[in-house]
Amino acid sequence: MTSEYTEFKCPSCGKDAIIRCKHCREISNEYKCETCAFQGP
Repeated sequence: MTSEYTEFKCPSCGKDAIIRCKHCREISNEYKCETCAFQGP
């Protein structure tokens, strides 16, 4: 397992930080913003 990850603000509300590991990005694992419930690939 790798420790590479990316962190960005929610593309919808810009409030929550979304943190995604390399593997989750590669398999397009979904994420959900805790503030506005935006879901992304």
